[in-house]
Amino acid sequence: MVKLTPELINQSMQFLNPCRERELDLRGYKIPQIENLGATLDQFDTIDLSDNDLRKLDGLPFLSRLKCLLLNNNRILRIGEDLHECVPNLNSVILSGNNLQELGDLEPLSQLQHLETICLLMNPVSTKPYYREYMAYKFPHLRLLDFRKIKQKDRKAAIEFFRSKQGKELLKEIAKKSKQNAAALADSAAKSGGGRFANPEDIRRIREAIKRASSLAEVERLSQILQSGQIPDNFVLEQNGSAANGGSSEIAMEH
Repeated sequence: MVKLTPELINQSMQFLNPCRERELDLRGYKIPQIENLGATLDQFDTIDLSDNDLRKLDGLPFLSRLKCLLLNNNRILRIGEDLHECVPNLNSVILSGNNLQELGDLEPLSQLQHLETICLLMNPVSTKPYYREYMAYKFPHLRLLDFRKIKQKDRKAAIEFFRSKQGKELLKEIAKKSKQNAAALADSAAKSGGGRFANPEDIRRIREAIKRASSLAEVERLSQILQSGQIPDNFVLEQNGSAANGGSSEIAMEH
């Protein structure tokens, strides 16, 4: 895992892509969060953050030039509410292979006035009923969804459906599920006595502890914490020098 530093940004590959746009390649570093992109000085049309370890699409500075974000194969399950203020001219966002759950969780993307291309393949949200209809309705400028064109007749049908009684009820249900999902994420560590979001050092230490775990149950417990991105309040790292643990570091829960 690598922190996204100004040094990494300046050392990463920069090139003209086939669309003759300036692109910054930040693929595959297992970056846990977006930060320090102000170091780009807003010089790029495309930024590729695929194959990292991002859990939330936020942390962007104001980048008026940015048109395309490539975010394939991360673990993104939330989108920052202020995304449209940071990247007002974003035209394309590729989010395939992430963990976005509910249709309502995509609401921040609908605030992007120039967004024409979205890819959400291999996200749980893309299997929801009325997925394409919802996207056609909520994103009036969207032209390509999952690399398939949204036709005018499809958009018209979606608008008619969501203006119907059934459609209005579905919109209420979508909003309700999104709120429930947000609350669940915020409270995911509450069962363990509260918690906080994992920082890069937490993630590194948990992964090391998984390698040293002495039981499958311990591996599963640590993996759940790692997957949730939430660190319980009673989560500590203990140095155990006993013979049974071979002097290795161990993650423990205080009681």
